[in-house]
Amino acid sequence: MMITLQGAPSPQTAEVNGLPHVLLVVDQFSRNLGGGERIVLKLAALLPRYGYRASILTFAADPESPALKSAPCPIYLLPLQRTYDLAAMKAALHLRRFLKQQQVRIVQTFFESSDIWAGFVTKTMSNAKLIWSRRDMGILRTRKHEIAYRLMSGLPDAVFAVSELVRRHCIEVDRIDPARVQTIYNGLNLDDWDTSARVHPADESHVTTAGNIRHVKGHDIFIKAAAALMPQFPNTSFSIAGGILEPDYFEELQSLVRDLNLADRFHFLGGVTNLREHLSGADIFVLPSRSEGFSNAIVEAMAASLPVVATDVGGNAEAVQDSVSGFIVPPEDPAALAAAIAQLLADPSRAEAMGAAGHLRVADKFTTDAMMKQTAAAYANLLPQR
Repeated sequence: MMITLQGAPSPQTAEVNGLPHVLLVVDQFSRNLGGGERIVLKLAALLPRYGYRASILTFAADPESPALKSAPCPIYLLPLQRTYDLAAMKAALHLRRFLKQQQVRIVQTFFESSDIWAGFVTKTMSNAKLIWSRRDMGILRTRKHEIAYRLMSGLPDAVFAVSELVRRHCIEVDRIDPARVQTIYNGLNLDDWDTSARVHPADESHVTTAGNIRHVKGHDIFIKAAAALMPQFPNTSFSIAGGILEPDYFEELQSLVRDLNLADRFHFLGGVTNLREHLSGADIFVLPSRSEGFSNAIVEAMAASLPVVATDVGGNAEAVQDSVSGFIVPPEDPAALAAAIAQLLADPSRAEAMGAAGHLRVADKFTTDAMMKQTAAAYANLLPQR
C-alpha cells in the first residue's frame, strides 16, 4: 500500500512551495461530487492566495471523478478499506512518512474516516496541527463513530463548524471544548453569478432543487408538494438537478412521479455541470432536506437572486431569513412546503423581492473572501509566528 499521486495541476512555483503546507484529507472523491468534496477543492485552489500551500489526500477516488480531471493542487491516494486492521496500521506508517517528507504543518479533515483515523495518526505520529471540519449533524454516523468522536474530543487543535447549529452539536454531543470550535460559513464569489435574466417562457414558472439523489435530501417530499400545487398552478414545472447516489431511492422517486401523474411536469436532470446556468432558468429554489449541515446550494440559489424555500434543519435558517429572502418550513411536511411555494408562485413581485434580498445576504455574510480570511486566520493562530 503506497501513497500515489492521482491528479495535479501544472507544477507549483517555488513561492507556493515555500508556504506552510496544509493537507486536506477527505474520505473519497466519487463520480458525483457532493458539497463537502467541492468545498475541499475550492479551499485547495484558494489557499495559496492567502499564504498557504495545499495538497489533498483521499482514501478512494473514482477515475471519472471531476476532482481528478481538474485538480487545483496535488491529489494523493492512500487506499484504505478499513481503519482498524493490519493494512490500516501499515497505511498509518505511510501517512506518517508522507507528513514528514512533505513538511505538512496542518492537517484538515473532512468526514468520519478522515476525522477519526487520519486525525489519530496525525496527532500521535507527527507534529502537525489537526483541524476537524464538521459539516453535518452526524446523519451518516454509526454507533462506532459516536463513541469514537467522544473519546477523541480532545484530539483536534481546532474544529471548523459549517453552521452555528453544527457548532452546538460539536460542543453538546461530541463534548468538544467550545474554545476550539468556531463557525466558518461556506462562501462563494458573487462575481461568478450573473443574475440578469431568466431564460424560460414568461407564462411558465419553474421550481427546482439541486442535490445528489439521496433519501436525506427529501426529494420525495418535493414531489408530493409538486402534486399538491399542480391544480392551482398548471403552468409550473419542477426539476431535480443531481447525480444518482442511491439507485433504489431514485426508482422510488420515479414511481412516485408516475403515480402522481407528474411525468410531463417533473424532470430529473442528472448532475448539471453548470449550476449557474441551470438556476438562471428557475423562479424558485427549494431545499426539502431531512438533515443538513449548511447547504452550498442554498447560498448559490440566493446568489442567483432566487427566493428559497428550505426545511428547518441544520444551518438552513441561518442562511435563509424567513419571510425576507424566502421561507423556512418544517421537514417531512409536503403540505407546508407546497403552501410556501404557492405564496411565491401567486405573487411574482414578492418572489423577486425575496430573491434580491437573498443576493444581498450572500454579499453580506457568505462570500469566498470572508470564508478564506477566517480560515487563514485560524491557521495562523495554530502555527508559531512566521
